[in-house]
Amino acid sequence: MNRFAFELSSYTLKTFSGFSKANIKISGKHHIPDGSVIFTANHFTRIETIFLPYHIHNITKKEVWSLAAAELFEVPVLQGFLNNLGAVSTQDPHRDELILKTLLSGDVQWIIFPEGMMVKNKKLIKKDQFALTDEGVMRRPHTGAAIVALRCEFYRERLRRMKDMGEPEFERLAQTFEIENIDQVLSRETYIVPVNITYYPASPKENILSKIAQIVMKEPSKRVMDELMTEGSMLFSNVDINIRFGEPINIKGYLNDPYIESMLTVKRKIKFDDDISSKQITRQFSITIMEEYMSAVYAMTTLNYDHVLACILKHFPYRKDGIDIYEFKCKVYFAICWLVSNKTCCISESFLKNQIHLLTDDRLKRFADFFAIAENTNVIEIKEGKIFKDQTKFITQSNFHTIRIENPILVMANELEPVKEVEKFLKKVAQKSRDEIIDLVKGKIIEKIEKDFSRDYNDHYIEEESKRKRIGRPLFLKHENESAGILLIHGYMAAPEEMKAFAHYLHEKSFTVYVPRLKGHGTAPEDLAKTKFEQWVESVEEAFVVLRHSCKKIIVGGFSTGAGLALELSTRLDDIEAVFAVAPPMRLQDLGSYFVPAIDAWNSMIKKIHLDAVAKEFIENNPENPHINYVRNPIAGIHQLEKLMEHLEPKLKTIAKPTLVVQSRKDPVVNPKGTLKLFERIGSDIKEYYIFDCECHGILIGEGAKRIYKAIENFIKQWV
Repeated sequence: MNRFAFELSSYTLKTFSGFSKANIKISGKHHIPDGSVIFTANHFTRIETIFLPYHIHNITKKEVWSLAAAELFEVPVLQGFLNNLGAVSTQDPHRDELILKTLLSGDVQWIIFPEGMMVKNKKLIKKDQFALTDEGVMRRPHTGAAIVALRCEFYRERLRRMKDMGEPEFERLAQTFEIENIDQVLSRETYIVPVNITYYPASPKENILSKIAQIVMKEPSKRVMDELMTEGSMLFSNVDINIRFGEPINIKGYLNDPYIESMLTVKRKIKFDDDISSKQITRQFSITIMEEYMSAVYAMTTLNYDHVLACILKHFPYRKDGIDIYEFKCKVYFAICWLVSNKTCCISESFLKNQIHLLTDDRLKRFADFFAIAENTNVIEIKEGKIFKDQTKFITQSNFHTIRIENPILVMANELEPVKEVEKFLKKVAQKSRDEIIDLVKGKIIEKIEKDFSRDYNDHYIEEESKRKRIGRPLFLKHENESAGILLIHGYMAAPEEMKAFAHYLHEKSFTVYVPRLKGHGTAPEDLAKTKFEQWVESVEEAFVVLRHSCKKIIVGGFSTGAGLALELSTRLDDIEAVFAVAPPMRLQDLGSYFVPAIDAWNSMIKKIHLDAVAKEFIENNPENPHINYVRNPIAGIHQLEKLMEHLEPKLKTIAKPTLVVQSRKDPVVNPKGTLKLFERIGSDIKEYYIFDCECHGILIGEGAKRIYKAIENFIKQWV
């Protein structure tokens, strides 16, 4: 190979990758040993032949050559580029000789795609074993990588023994393999490293390549469009490409067979590849090794939303009256929670984040995007909140070369078949009854909330500053007749204890009440300092879903910052009967003298632009309820308050639910003028504004609170 051409081509790829929008994540680099390495990877697109060697070269700093489909070398533009990158045609007559010579030295690493073709349909399992169908003919994956690795390690060991014995055969072998540094060859071993490449999302889309093809080619074939739309999407869309390297398979142990042992030490010249007995033994070993690396490759599939949604849809029992969309979402949510806690499979990093959005407004469009693909390809039809699926789409195979366009949902489901335990579990989840999955999700969220609080409390506990654990623990006051539930949200730097008296009052009036702990609260100021307002939103959503799975009707309300969060939730969700907000601030400047020192400190910090130090800055706090609230106010928390208000303000006009706003005329913290402005911007046709003559901010605690409780109760009763 021309080394300069190799480096130049690598530089070209690096430059090109700057234009690509693909997000490539690489895991398992530590599994790559220093030796003679063959990488065996799954094959879904042509671009893998190019970008995988490039990324391996960046890791190992060695030349990386690969076997590529012979048809690629028929394209003049690609031929020179592939040659420069170290790609060798699968039909090259000197292929095996070249691989063996370069592999023995360890200076060159090889990539072999054992499937031998792009598996466009991702259908690999037949009768519980790996098998591929190529133009109607079923065959097993290639064992070539295993055979080459066995051959390489055999000759390495034979060289070692001939050298030790001082036999002339040593010199002959060294010349045959053009070995320059024998010590380097003998000090290494041969390995096969499994590699998995997973794409998300993997659905074909119109892109610059497909558009150019439609202009240049009068009538491009479906196969051409499939490949351009699929591979163009990988390059020019925001696609996550996960490359995972598995544990290396050491080949040396496979030479322990007695017959192979005898061939290693025989003094005469032998042809290992021509010996009938060694061929049979090698064949047996190669099949075993092939099963090992194929299993390892697909065990590393990075499970993503498309996999889970497609598999659950596939196994969801047929219902004449359709599948309830919310029930489907609950099954997906529960399945992802299990995958995260199971810790035996590879999962998308996005699974590690809070998944509650799947059960609320789907703001990341996980379901919306999937449903759009499924509807456009006639896998499902959505009518009146129900999914009607065509089960034949999961049985009838489309044309191999066009399936990625015609039925991408089946391709997504097929990719999970080799990950047997995962598919088995998802099938069980899909077949659970609605009542069962509703209870399971409710229990899972309550369990998560308790675990999160215990972890946060233990991680941030400060002697003589953190409150007792009961102050921060969420309150869930149930009724046997759970017809109506109320979600109560506490304020900034407070805890569920702040809403305890009001919660018990409402519970006595026959309401089920849930008071969540906002993330970062009820523990220590350092916890709040590193919490984002979006995490407060997620805390509220988790509590909402618990109530949704407990009650027929839900009212949402809160105090101060909690009031803002209640209003924010009502802008996004339909399953809310009404909302009430007690002392909600409109803007940061509406927070009075109580917050002035913190706001001034925040503004000063902004001017200095030392944002990395924000989390370490605290202002002394003199709360009305020191047994509940933090006595130090993190400056970073003020910034999150500001972001929450900025996020909420333009959305106020979209609130359509009956709304009550309550304010104290002499509130020392929240400016009543700001609250009135907030009230005026609320878009609901039914809204009420109550003002009380109190001289404190925390009007839901202490003397006079019962009058406010009664006013809110009267409002609530109108809507339940």
